[in-house]
Amino acid sequence: MDRFLLTGATFCLLLSFGYTLFALGAGRFRPGLVNLVSILGGFVLLSLDLWNRGQAQGSCPINSLFDVLVFMSWSILLIYLLVGPAYHLSLLGAFTSPLVFLVLLFAQLGPVGTTAQGRFDRDPWVEAHAALTLIAYGAFALAAVAGLMYLVQDHQLKIRKAGALLYNLPPITDLGVANARLIRLGFALLTTGFAAGFISGIHVNNLKFWASALIWMGYGAILLMRRIHRLPPRRTAAASMFVFGMALFALPAIQYLSSPK
Repeated sequence: MDRFLLTGATFCLLLSFGYTLFALGAGRFRPGLVNLVSILGGFVLLSLDLWNRGQAQGSCPINSLFDVLVFMSWSILLIYLLVGPAYHLSLLGAFTSPLVFLVLLFAQLGPVGTTAQGRFDRDPWVEAHAALTLIAYGAFALAAVAGLMYLVQDHQLKIRKAGALLYNLPPITDLGVANARLIRLGFALLTTGFAAGFISGIHVNNLKFWASALIWMGYGAILLMRRIHRLPPRRTAAASMFVFGMALFALPAIQYLSSPK
């Protein structure tokens, strides 16, 4: 399958990442038009790529690990474009583009590996389950990015070292709020995705079920502990990064268990 669109999207994210490194090295970084245009270009190209492969496969294009990684990259950019301006996190793109670039690069280096056409038999509930789950991963990814930004700023404030990055980060309180709200958004999407899967009646491997359930419970525990005031913003940020790391680690196994044998 032609990877022209996917390669173009990867290049757009590399451009954003490269610009960020150059500007930070020069000590004059100001997030703005270059990052936004690069990310928007990557999102458009990924959208076209997903559309083309969806038409070719006759179903939502999430039928292999390659598909999942591309769809998750698209989800991360979608959530960023929707919520970034709302929280005034323009620098969020500078942190998001390296993550999406690495995911796309990993997908590019592997085989396409698509499965049989129409694997889901166009069951709307099954496709909704899979799509909502991956969009939830996009929200969790941005929560982890916001958490990383929070921890970076918290560390610089504690050691009283003001670098160029510190002056361009949003207020630390805004980062804490954004981190928590993105976790709530992802948790709501993941819960809805699980409900769609339950309604569909699709058979789920026990290991896949518990792997997915542990991720759901992990984020649920973060929200519960924060709700009862036992998890301060710093620990919430660290926990969101840890659980997302676990989710990324488990993703290949979950996809393998989802594949027809």
